[in-house]
Amino acid sequence: MKSRIAIVLGAVGALAFAGAASAQSGLVGKVTDIATLKLSSGAPLSGKPIEIEAGKYYRIKIESDGSAEMAISGAAFFRNCWVNEIVINDIEVRPLGVDSIEFDDEGEAAISFICMKPGKYELAAPGATPVEINIK
Repeated sequence: MKSRIAIVLGAVGALAFAGAASAQSGLVGKVTDIATLKLSSGAPLSGKPIEIEAGKYYRIKIESDGSAEMAISGAAFFRNCWVNEIVINDIEVRPLGVDSIEFDDEGEAAISFICMKPGKYELAAPGATPVEINIK
């Protein structure tokens, strides 16, 4: 009798856990795309600040035209976000932390993330006007 109760309780626990996991799996399911940032020698990154909300899932694409070797950096921004992945040429990287991404040539990278801490941050590239990111 005790083993039947243990089996029933185990099954109920497993179903409860599966339900909770299923409910949370949708948290990262719907991504909102942010306007693409374009890297070009001497050009600004963006004309206006980017407005996003903490706790929501976003993806930003960064494109380089190859006019110069350029890096885009934003350590303070990335420290306050959970970065799901960085995709470069169909290769998915799941980093523990990001400081910058450097383009040696023409190419594209996509970063998907969820920001946790509201505030004002910047993504910057040498010689370019930084883009301000406001997290509400």
